[in-house]
Amino acid sequence: MHEPITSVTNPRVKQLVKLRNRKERDTSGVFLIEGFRELSRAVDADVAIREVYSCPDLFLGHNERQLVEQALAGGAESIELGVEAFRKVSYRDRPEGLIGLADQFSTTLDGISPSPNPLILVVESIEKPGNLGTMLRTADAAGADAVIVCEPTTDPFNPNVVRASLGCLFLVPLAIASTPETLDWLARNGIQAFAATPGARLPHWQADFRQPAAIAVGSEQYGLTENWLDRAGERIVIPMGGAVDSLNAAMAAGILLFEAVRQRSANTHETRNGGSGTQHRKPGT
Repeated sequence: MHEPITSVTNPRVKQLVKLRNRKERDTSGVFLIEGFRELSRAVDADVAIREVYSCPDLFLGHNERQLVEQALAGGAESIELGVEAFRKVSYRDRPEGLIGLADQFSTTLDGISPSPNPLILVVESIEKPGNLGTMLRTADAAGADAVIVCEPTTDPFNPNVVRASLGCLFLVPLAIASTPETLDWLARNGIQAFAATPGARLPHWQADFRQPAAIAVGSEQYGLTENWLDRAGERIVIPMGGAVDSLNAAMAAGILLFEAVRQRSANTHETRNGGSGTQHRKPGT
């Protein structure tokens, strides 16, 4: 353990602050994981943690030191920060005293191993980190096989994606690919694509999600591109009963995923752990 770093101008502190910038994350190939729950899930998923920065004065519970020891056992270096130095690095209003520096893991389509009857969430050009993080959290809750991010506007390794996902970024298999690559991959794997769009006529509850299914949700402003609308097996809509014609993208994804869960549960009378044949895979495996 190093002596605690107290200066906000320390080179390590300054480098961590730079990682709020996507270009710096892309160049260095690393990203930040802040918070006890988020870091715990990353450690459990065998994400490669290079360094763990801790500030005991900001700990909220009694298990933080044990988590640091787990990270050390996995090969991480432990560095203690003073309160002001930690607050300088933190991107939270109420920091919990733990930040991990981790290697970005592989996000290729080849890394996804669909179950016999897969349920996949596809998101295209999502702009808001909070929405993408919420979608990852929802996909985990629904037992989805994977989340595929097409034409990414938001970097999945953005600290706010990690935060909004509550660490589910490390639980749900994730791929980043172009829309044509994703559509071709779905076709090769016999997975029906459902494109959610306000212009569709088929209500989402009438779509058959019991088959191998990929539910595609588009950007907050523009929705799905013509590629999805032209090549998807079916276009579906969440009917609106008020003045608006669409929902927040993350909310729409949740409604559609849990309609699929409802249909599959009604069809098989199985619990979430067996309903879709889904098993979580650790990132990079």
